[in-house]
Amino acid sequence: MTTTAADFVPSTDDVQTLADAAKGCRGCGLYEQATQTVFGKGPAGAPMMLIGEQPGDREDVAGEPFVGPAGRLLDKALNEAGIERTPVYVTNAVKHFKFVPSERGTRRIHKTPSRIEVVACRPWLFAELDTVAPEVVVLLGATAAKSLLGNAFRLTQHRQEVLHLPPEEAPGKVRDARVVVTIHPSSVLRGPPDARAESFRSLVADLRFARELLDA
Repeated sequence: MTTTAADFVPSTDDVQTLADAAKGCRGCGLYEQATQTVFGKGPAGAPMMLIGEQPGDREDVAGEPFVGPAGRLLDKALNEAGIERTPVYVTNAVKHFKFVPSERGTRRIHKTPSRIEVVACRPWLFAELDTVAPEVVVLLGATAAKSLLGNAFRLTQHRQEVLHLPPEEAPGKVRDARVVVTIHPSSVLRGPPDARAESFRSLVADLRFARELLDA
């Protein structure tokens, strides 16, 4: 029998209650090696929600999303796009850090979560969406996009388009939310040095497009 987080998600409209419950989630095996659950952060009623892939090494230690190098780059991109981070709710499709040790065992190297792990964690993401009820949802990277738009979704084909969550799966409060997809900030950091500036500009452009949806 496939396990998911569904049995651990309480019925509540309170973000902090969800975050507290997520600490005890055993919906997949990722909790066994991770330091702690890294839940979303931001105000209930946030007009915009940003969804990434999973917490990284720094986030796993700190217990907060987007506080490492990718988070700092995201802050810079948000600032250039004219978006204040404080009113934004930020989270990840998967709430535990998945990694493999380096050959010398001195570092923990990010490993992309499997489709099974992403699907197992979706009840938490749906609960966050339903509780926060954002007007605009920004999916950062392919894993986040596929977690909500289906495994066949191709991010590169739909940037700067207004999308919507599948009505048969989306929580009721966000069925009308506008969805925007873009690259994950970590892909800018990992990209070829001579392409990083352009990659960053494209991230800023996508975030500005999302901001303009709120302003419209």
